[in-house]
Amino acid sequence: MLTSLTIKNYALIDKLQVTFKEGFTTITGETGAGKSILLGGLSLVLGKRADLGSIKNSEEKCVIEACFAIQHYNLESFFEEVDLDFEKLTIIRREILPSGKSRAFINDTPVTLDILSSLGERLIDIHSQHQTLQLTDNEFQFQVVDAVAGNNIVLDDYAEKLSEYHSSKKELMKLIDFQQEADKEYDYNSFLLEELRSAKLQEGMLEELEASYEKLNNVEEIGENIGHALQILGEEQMGTIAGLNELKSIFNKLSKFGTVYKELLERIQSVLIELDDVNVEIQGIEEILEANPQQLEEVSNKLQLIYNLQKKHNVLEIGELLEVQRELEEKVSKTENLEEEIKQKQLEVLAQEEKLDKIAGQIHKNRAKAIPGLKSHLETVLSQLGMPNAEFKFVLDKTDKYFANGKDALHFLFSANKGSSFNELKKVASGGELSRIMLAIKSLLSQYMHLPTIMFDEIDTGVSGEISNKMGDIMQQMSKTMQVFSITHLPQIAAKGDMQFKVFKKDKDGVTASQMKELSTDERVDEIAQMLGGKDLSASAMAHAKELLRL
Repeated sequence: MLTSLTIKNYALIDKLQVTFKEGFTTITGETGAGKSILLGGLSLVLGKRADLGSIKNSEEKCVIEACFAIQHYNLESFFEEVDLDFEKLTIIRREILPSGKSRAFINDTPVTLDILSSLGERLIDIHSQHQTLQLTDNEFQFQVVDAVAGNNIVLDDYAEKLSEYHSSKKELMKLIDFQQEADKEYDYNSFLLEELRSAKLQEGMLEELEASYEKLNNVEEIGENIGHALQILGEEQMGTIAGLNELKSIFNKLSKFGTVYKELLERIQSVLIELDDVNVEIQGIEEILEANPQQLEEVSNKLQLIYNLQKKHNVLEIGELLEVQRELEEKVSKTENLEEEIKQKQLEVLAQEEKLDKIAGQIHKNRAKAIPGLKSHLETVLSQLGMPNAEFKFVLDKTDKYFANGKDALHFLFSANKGSSFNELKKVASGGELSRIMLAIKSLLSQYMHLPTIMFDEIDTGVSGEISNKMGDIMQQMSKTMQVFSITHLPQIAAKGDMQFKVFKKDKDGVTASQMKELSTDERVDEIAQMLGGKDLSASAMAHAKELLRL
């Protein structure tokens, strides 16, 4: 429940600090005194978007702070989920800086507006005059039925499964779209792939082919030079080997005359061995060297094929061609396997639809079971509020569509008078009737939603007399299980409060500011008497006020 509220530098408020108790609290004051400002400040601390124009003094920051006693509302899991320390007395603070920047804190820990708003929804329900129009909104009507039906857990399960279903449907459509595009490219990709496969590409083969081509294409020149080399090495009179053998014989004779000649002999022997080996290898080349026009043509054609493939695919290396081949294999393979993949995804979607249908069926069953009790409660309360002939008709139809909250269509129909046809609320209910219907709904929802606090902003609009007295009784009854606030212009409701606050304006140093104070018993008598008969407090008004306050 809300235990205190502090507002600084907001709209017409310089500084306001009030404390609240459990039970039923009424807030009164003249039109324009600042009751809406109070609600605006409270809305900000609960996560509403900030407006720089709401700062009273643009050179100072605006601070709004609310303290809530939350030990009895099972909020520990929420605090754990958003990684905040749970405190039995939780302080929410909102700051709006002169720059326009806004900051939010929960127990002095900075938080996002989303977290602040999420916590606020769990702490207090502010019912404004605008919210009464929600009665005509189909989503709100579903919320009412589902709260009474106890559908919260099953709706969460449905929402989770629906998200998975939409994701699978999206993946299926992507596969189908991909298949349509892939089918167009399949033949061309298959042709390109076969072209690359037939080339039997391997890393390093281009260099080998180019070397073979050079050899085969220049076989005559190579043969001539090989023959010349062998002549230089092996010619009996002038050949290099013959010369080295002669040198070897000379230094063999000289080796006995000193180590220097012996060392030269060893070096000559080493060179001779190497040249003999070179000679043998060159001879081997000569033996296998022959013109082969057919092989030359084959190598030339292979090279040309590779060059053409490189040009077609705009690459320079065999490795890049192999990468293109791998990519084409993947595309072709994926296209060939798409049919099976689509079939599997379709089966998955069908299985998810079956699960959704089962859950949606339970949601419908719960709603259908809850509607008679909801109808009876609303009609009973409205009878107490001066609408004895009011009737509701809830039309709940199954559909084939998957909505965010099930597969039902709901029509919330109303008739205020006997003999009148049923129609949508927005077409047949007046403002005063909508206010009474909303109060009846809120009184019922308070039993199911277990909110700590609810605040009604002039929910008594359009009613008076005994009806307002009954509305006060209902709010008073609600306050036995939750904290209830009512901003009201009606003395009958104001007098029902366990405590009463007055919002008023006060001029100081030429500046008007809104203030708020808790009224004592005597002050309540005066305030309610003024609400009954104006500023001139007549004896009858005073007596009536005391009667309303049961003094």
